[in-house]
Amino acid sequence: MNRIRHQAALTALLLALFLILNGCVPVPTKPTVQMVPAARTLQAEDERYYLQLHAAGKPVLAVDTEKSLIVIEVHRGGRLARLGHEHIVASHDVRGWVAPDEGRADLAIPLDSLTVDEVPLRAEAGLDPDLPQQAIEGTRRNMLDKVLESARYPLAHVRISRDATQANLLHIALSIHGVTRNMDVPARITRQGNGVLAEGRISFRQSEFGIVPFSVLGGALQVEDRIDLRFHIATAPLQPSSGQLSP
Repeated sequence: MNRIRHQAALTALLLALFLILNGCVPVPTKPTVQMVPAARTLQAEDERYYLQLHAAGKPVLAVDTEKSLIVIEVHRGGRLARLGHEHIVASHDVRGWVAPDEGRADLAIPLDSLTVDEVPLRAEAGLDPDLPQQAIEGTRRNMLDKVLESARYPLAHVRISRDATQANLLHIALSIHGVTRNMDVPARITRQGNGVLAEGRISFRQSEFGIVPFSVLGGALQVEDRIDLRFHIATAPLQPSSGQLSP
C-alpha cells in the first residue's frame, strides 16, 4: 500500500514538473461577463472613427510603436511555488490612436506578437534571466492557443477616456478573449515633443475575465489570480495630408 501511495505521489510530482516545463499558464472557462464583438471588427470601427476626425481637421495622435511597451508580470503561488516560474509577457507592437479634443483613445495589441520572458525584461524585474527555452516556448504556445485563443480573438483592445475632473485618471475598458471590464487607472501623462507619453501600472485578476488560474496538486502549485501590468505608451501626431493612421 505504501508503495502504491509513493508511486502515486511521484506520478503527481512528475505531472506537475511536465506542466511547468510546458508553460505555467491559466486555462480559460466560458466568460460570464459582457461580451464584445470580434477584435478585427473593433479595430475597423476604431480606425473609421479616427479617420473621420482626421479628415475633419481635428487633431489625431498615433501610437509610436517603436517607443511603446506593455509588460505583464505573471506570478507563481502555492506550497510548491519554488518548482514554477514567474513569467514576463510583453508587447512591443502596441497600435492605436488618440483624439485629444474628444478625450478618447483606442489601443490594439496583436496577441501573436506577444513575447515571453525576454532576458532584459526579466532582469529588470529582478527575476532569473536563465529559463529553459522549452519552458518559454511552452508558456507562449499555451498562452496563445489555450488561454487567449488568439486565432479567434487576435487582438486585445483598450478603450480609454480621460476623467474631466482628474487629469491623471484614465477610465479604461479592457477587452480580452471576448470579455470587457471597466477600470480606473492612475497614469502619468506628459508632453513629449508634439506627442503625449502615458505611463502607469495596474493590477487585476484573471478571473475577472472568465479565466481560471492554472493549478495542480490541489493548489499546491498554481499561477496567482492577480497579474500586474505596466505601460509606456508614446504617441506622435498625424500629418494633415496623411491618408492612413500611422505616425
